[in-house]
Amino acid sequence: MKLLYPAALAMAAFAVLFPIAVVRPPAELPPAAPEISAEPAPTAAPAQYAPLDAARTVMLVHEGSADELTMDKYLEGVLAAEMPVSFEPAALEAQCVAARTYAEYKVASGAHGGGLCADPACCEAYCTEEELRARWGEEYEANIAKIRAAVAATDSLILTSGGEPILAAFHSSSSGRTEDCSAVWGRELTYLVSVETPESAGTVPNFREEKTLTAAEFRNTVLAALPGTLFVSGSEGWLCEAERTPSGRLASVRVGSARVTGTELRRIFSLRSTCVTWSVSEEGVTFVTEGYGHGVGMSQYGANELAKEGFACAEILAHYYPGAELSKSVENGGVPM
Repeated sequence: MKLLYPAALAMAAFAVLFPIAVVRPPAELPPAAPEISAEPAPTAAPAQYAPLDAARTVMLVHEGSADELTMDKYLEGVLAAEMPVSFEPAALEAQCVAARTYAEYKVASGAHGGGLCADPACCEAYCTEEELRARWGEEYEANIAKIRAAVAATDSLILTSGGEPILAAFHSSSSGRTEDCSAVWGRELTYLVSVETPESAGTVPNFREEKTLTAAEFRNTVLAALPGTLFVSGSEGWLCEAERTPSGRLASVRVGSARVTGTELRRIFSLRSTCVTWSVSEEGVTFVTEGYGHGVGMSQYGANELAKEGFACAEILAHYYPGAELSKSVENGGVPM
């Protein structure tokens, strides 16, 4: 599926974020200067500035302990845990900016005493060096070099709205469109609206999943989550009166005598997404889902597809977080290394 995203708008957003100076040659070249000495004149080495992420620390609550990490080391562990290292460099960079932004958003909220945890349901997933060495084996050095390149390329960059870090939500994949924030969390944010996204069953592993429950399993699961729910009719009353959001996801549905949101149904039956359909019979229920995650913000597999099409990090971010500004969270202050 091709993304319906005007090239002019993408390039305009990119130009605003990263203006390019055009240098034109003079009409006539000046005459060559006379040779004064065979010895070349000494030139000063360009100043190299210390990475800003390496100068800041975050507190990470992980495996029962609290450790202070520099921001760049924290992001290495997050990026490796949250996105496949095989993804395109621009997608890894976009994920790094989103992860850094989300970390600053959570720290500012005061959660964990101003720190972060490694639970992706609360903060962001994180892998230690030991875990990555065990996972990657002989490919560790090549993979960590790719991760570090993405961190360095986006040093200190975050997404802001009104001068504050945004809620830079992200998820694995969506089916055609991402979801509007208001449909999932009941709040409207101008930069977390539904947009088109290009991933599909051909580019995402396990994009489509079926989950079948017997009639007894279905009823017992519902009653465990919603005690007192009644099933007064036949199987046609088990799941009915469904309403959907503009992106095609389930907004709400009546389950027996109870009405639940799509997010609640996903939690009750451990479904991969709210982009769900089903078939019901007296024998049981089969759910069919597409995509994975809550669907809000940047789709990781969508970002990778855009990167394959030549979209740069800033263009990917401008697409998935419309209206958010890309800026540095702190300034170097002109102090070289």
